[in-house]
Amino acid sequence: MYLTRLRLDPRSAQARRDLADPYEMHRTLVRAFVADATQAPPRFLWRLEPTSPWRAPELLVQSSHAADWAVLAALPGYLQAECPWETKALALDPWLKASARCRFRLWANPTVTREGKRRGLAAEADQLGWLQRQGARHGFAVETVLVTGQNRLDSRKGDARLSLLQVGFEGLLQVTEPAALQQALAAGIGPGKAFGCGLLSLARCP
Repeated sequence: MYLTRLRLDPRSAQARRDLADPYEMHRTLVRAFVADATQAPPRFLWRLEPTSPWRAPELLVQSSHAADWAVLAALPGYLQAECPWETKALALDPWLKASARCRFRLWANPTVTREGKRRGLAAEADQLGWLQRQGARHGFAVETVLVTGQNRLDSRKGDARLSLLQVGFEGLLQVTEPAALQQALAAGIGPGKAFGCGLLSLARCP
């Protein structure tokens, strides 16, 4: 897998539009993965990173395919002129072992399906319960966790208005099933992935 950090220039009108509309952001990022409009893009995950007000907005993009980020750099003023992006290959196999403990960050769309409709979970206790269930499905156990924020993401796709709740989680987890967790890292967790949800980031504990 590849992990890329993109630094956007907020002076760009297109960058400001994308930062305000996650569907438009996804459409812009797709350009780095396809040669033309006829090509289907590979699956990728992305997340807007929290930064201080005086720092340039940063995106993390994770993909199984290498992207051509020069396509976005060619958009006038879209990326920062200095160090517009950094990419590194991810190799988790050497340390992602059963019982390993990791710090994690996840911005996700916690939902429950009732009467055939997917509904967002607004109560913190329900959000934490959702995360525990995701861990049981995806090979990890949550040891400690904080809900670090909530955002209402609104967008428009054609004539349809789209809205979902994005919730931030940070804490400590223990690996229970490495293969399942590897798959979750690649595929993402929960719905709303095109809106910047589902990217699980891990760091080894010392």
